[in-house]
Amino acid sequence: MDIDVRTIVMVLIGAAVFAGVQGVIGLVSVATTKRQVNLRLKVGERVEGISALVVELRKQRGLDADGRRSGRLRWLSNLIVASGLPYDPRKWLMYVVAATVLGAAGLGILARNPFAVVGGALLGGVIAPLMVLKIAAAKRHAALGFQLPQALDIIVRSLEAGHPVPAAVTLVGREMADPIGTEFGMAADEIAYGATLEQAVARMSERCQHPDMDLFAATVRLQEKTGGNLTGLLKLNANTVRERHKMRLKIRAASSEGRASAMILTAAPFIALGLIVMISPKFYGEVIDEPMVKYGLMGLGFWVFLGNMIMRRMIDMRL
Repeated sequence: MDIDVRTIVMVLIGAAVFAGVQGVIGLVSVATTKRQVNLRLKVGERVEGISALVVELRKQRGLDADGRRSGRLRWLSNLIVASGLPYDPRKWLMYVVAATVLGAAGLGILARNPFAVVGGALLGGVIAPLMVLKIAAAKRHAALGFQLPQALDIIVRSLEAGHPVPAAVTLVGREMADPIGTEFGMAADEIAYGATLEQAVARMSERCQHPDMDLFAATVRLQEKTGGNLTGLLKLNANTVRERHKMRLKIRAASSEGRASAMILTAAPFIALGLIVMISPKFYGEVIDEPMVKYGLMGLGFWVFLGNMIMRRMIDMRL
């Protein structure tokens, strides 16, 4: 059986390229993991002392030096804290101003209407920043629910090895990636700063705004008040959190058809409108100024919005 030399060379080149790509992906993933693990540790390198570290970490979460929310709107303050984004008022204000100017100018130029400038400013300066915060908070919320059982397992194993509770909490903050690593790291710093375990975990629950974290805080509070085996309680807590996470995944799978239908039904009118405008610009251009057409389009937009709210209500199953 004759084997073509060119075929052998091509196979070897393909294998070498595949191995090289896998190596690059591995290096990037390892570097990303190390960077994520060391996010809170980098803050510790810039400041000296536990008190300065606690204050700096709280400021980066949008809290004051005492760990309380500042005098902003309550819902906005909760959203900023839940997002986990580094809070820098000056930088954020610059971003909002830039987004407002770009939104107003872009929509004004496209629509060629002075009223569109106001809509573009609201879209870029209000809606877009809130959407960024909501997306970041949702992503962090999902990551916290996934990582919490692993963190509890680390604490349990550390306690079974004979370590004290503060050392077990510190171990989670040092070894696990964000967001759970930063949250437990802040709790460990607050314990070293003088807070009790119950107080540190309660503040962590307030920052995370996650039901599983609330359950963990309730477990610690119950053990502090009544006593008992903390290791056994945390094992039970970890199993409960895992089962709740599995149930959320089952609910998400069960509601996937409804969510897909909602996205298709929502996108279809806008896609059809965009294609009609591209293929035949005069289709609506000649009648767009008619009052009945305007009222009709407004009515259709309202029904699309109402249908989305109804479908969202139907598939919004919480645990």
